[in-house]
Amino acid sequence: MTASLEFRDLPKIELHLHLEGAAPPAFIRGLAREKSVDIGGIFDENGNYTYRDFDHFLKVYDAACTTLQGPEDFHRLTLAVLEESASHGVIYTESFLSPDFCGGGDLAAWRDYLAAIEAAAAEAETRFGITMRGIITAIRHLGPDQSRNTARVAAETAGDFITGFGLAGAELMGRPGDYTYAFDAAREAGLELTAHAGEWGGPDMVADTIRDLRVSRIGHGINAIHDLALVDVLAETGTVLEVCPGSNVFLNAVKDWPSHPIARLRDRGVKVTVSTDDPPYFLTTMSDEYANLARHFAFGPDDFAELNRTALDAAFCDAKTKERLAARLEKA
Repeated sequence: MTASLEFRDLPKIELHLHLEGAAPPAFIRGLAREKSVDIGGIFDENGNYTYRDFDHFLKVYDAACTTLQGPEDFHRLTLAVLEESASHGVIYTESFLSPDFCGGGDLAAWRDYLAAIEAAAAEAETRFGITMRGIITAIRHLGPDQSRNTARVAAETAGDFITGFGLAGAELMGRPGDYTYAFDAAREAGLELTAHAGEWGGPDMVADTIRDLRVSRIGHGINAIHDLALVDVLAETGTVLEVCPGSNVFLNAVKDWPSHPIARLRDRGVKVTVSTDDPPYFLTTMSDEYANLARHFAFGPDDFAELNRTALDAAFCDAKTKERLAARLEKA
């Protein structure tokens, strides 16, 4: 039994997953054939996604998304992604969803896409035992004006399934304060808030994001480790980091697994969780993430149980759902 298989059946909570970024390469290739879309250049000889650096990764990501052309495609995508996640023990996932990829940010079109995604999520819960909630996400490099429209769309479709609002994309484009309007609108609509920061930006980006956008969670946040005063603030305020170690290593945001600060952050009292980000792009799974945490940092059953409790506490879902998930974790 390989190390990753050892962790495959362990129930897991995942808070940081991009729906389009979790699309299996074979699924995207199949859609491309169906629609006669030429995207052959984004795969290597083994059929995996290939790119040179983070900027090229964004281009490859966008190219793969050109095959997703209607609500039915997103229904199929959601089923494929949730089946794969469930096969690695994930019982609850929060997925970043972008109306910019689903109807170009048009509210009426987004409602159709959302209905398809939500129907697939309900089917996956019945078939695979995985619960999904959606976080509508503004794309940072599309600019503050577009983020306002995304927030409006999020506010109009907030509810039991759409429970959060976030910010992703090219982190070094602009400053967090540029997106204050969008986050204020989402907050007023009752949505929980998270934002990517501190993956490529420094500790100041993390601090500014917390101050200006008033989020309860930070996507990545690993560069906070370079300012221990900020690390202590994160610990004191209970700000949760959605850490994606395999992604950080693969993209060279950190040198290697032993250099990753997740254990140091946790030892200093920061609430950390573990996710895969865009798993097929980074050749990882939740089983692999757990196996690497065990291998490089000697994480054991108690550590994984704590990670999942932290993630469940920070999840953007209702109390009844949390109680049901907690019972599954405790049974395991």
